[in-house]
Amino acid sequence: MSQNATPATTPATAENDGPAPRVLTDEELSRLLGRQGFGVLASVRSTGHPHLSTVLYDWNAEERVLRVSSTADRLKVRQLRRDPHASLHVSGPDVWSFAVAEGEAEIVDPADGAPAGEQPLPDRRVTILVRVSRLYGTALDVPAQD
Repeated sequence: MSQNATPATTPATAENDGPAPRVLTDEELSRLLGRQGFGVLASVRSTGHPHLSTVLYDWNAEERVLRVSSTADRLKVRQLRRDPHASLHVSGPDVWSFAVAEGEAEIVDPADGAPAGEQPLPDRRVTILVRVSRLYGTALDVPAQD
């Protein structure tokens, strides 16, 4: 049995002494995305496994678009060109709250209009636009201790 496995004889807990997580509304999720500037962007490797990158991002709530600046040679950019499915995870003000924005990414590369045969610089900046189709997340409203 692995170190992290739970023995089959461990009794299941029937009661939870604390409050249950609360599903955040679209407005709360959008506010959380707007307050943060750092998140974890997930793209899909060719093996199907997730690839996670800590990124700075900008959230436009009206357009429901995330913008992430990167360089053209980064793995996440290459993966998103191949498979545009992306998710951004953002932590809330405590360890129990979070927001996730899912959607399809588009790579906006100023060099796409460059003359044929021109070699791009290795640090060429591109913008990853994620058009968000789904937002979800929860919070755990823990009462203040006296």
